[in-house]
Amino acid sequence: MISDYIDLRSDTVTKPTKAMREAMADAPVGDDQYGEDPSVTELQEYAAHLLGKHGALFVASGTMANQIALKLFTSPGDDVVVGRESHNVLHEAGASAANAGVQFTEIGSNGLFTAEEFRRSAKPRGHVVFPATTLVEVENTHNRGGGLVFPQEEVEKICAVARGMNIATFLDGARLFNASVASGLELAKLAKPFDIVAVSLSKGLGAPVGSILAGEKSVLEKAVRYRRMFGGAMRQCGIIAAGGLYALRHNILRLADDHHNAALIATRVAQSPKIKLDPSSVKTNIIIIHLDSNAPSAAKVVARCKEQGVLLLAFGERTVRLTTHLDVKEEACRRAADILVRAIESN
Repeated sequence: MISDYIDLRSDTVTKPTKAMREAMADAPVGDDQYGEDPSVTELQEYAAHLLGKHGALFVASGTMANQIALKLFTSPGDDVVVGRESHNVLHEAGASAANAGVQFTEIGSNGLFTAEEFRRSAKPRGHVVFPATTLVEVENTHNRGGGLVFPQEEVEKICAVARGMNIATFLDGARLFNASVASGLELAKLAKPFDIVAVSLSKGLGAPVGSILAGEKSVLEKAVRYRRMFGGAMRQCGIIAAGGLYALRHNILRLADDHHNAALIATRVAQSPKIKLDPSSVKTNIIIIHLDSNAPSAAKVVARCKEQGVLLLAFGERTVRLTTHLDVKEEACRRAADILVRAIESN
């Protein structure tokens, strides 16, 4: 059974705790399409307060949140500037082209970019040839960048440039809680420069489902329509909203444990000569391991680890990702690191 493994494939594999399940079972509900679900309303108000925004909207998933954000601030044929290998470029099944009809300009490296790089890449509105850049997106932390925290000083510069160019700003903060804990900056400060912010409740926080979009109430009124358009009319969804509310109230500060465990794994596996990894680059709960040419392939490493009771994710032909979370404690992470090293170093 999967539950018998040390599962480091993602921080989305967590199970609701007994206390979270009890909160969900006891949640008062109503029809959210009429704005009558008290648990959803409480979640949205609490999330908006944490993020320092005027309002918030509960949606089914991070992908739905990202897609709604694109619909809010772009038109078909527009250009969106993003960091390289961003989630909505590579991990949303082409939804951005199908739903919003946008194209992406990827800039920078490892998911990070500068205000000057953004300024140079943005295309003007009304040009006869160029697609107009109408949105810039920051992903914080950056998944494929190994959970890197986007420097807030640069974020503020990017958003200032965008305002000066009449370009909207979107924060894909699926793991913004990790960024806050790692940087010591409040969520509201991280979110403040952006027009719209998305955060996930089902990753490091351990809720079973759901994400939040936060921003101006006038913008969120439009977002409700797009949520329905994407099939997100969830009716008596206070049952799952209660899980998200519990996660926000109880599971943010404990993310430091996941960061600690990721650093332990990174320090151990970096000792292998067949691995390319700087342990100091691991700031949150994601570890991206690049395998040398004399190491087995990522698929083989993942298969070997599974045989020894550890689940990992092949992120490329010679790249493996590990993600720590609340269901895997320190001792299990230490065992997983040893198993991974043996899987890589054995012939």
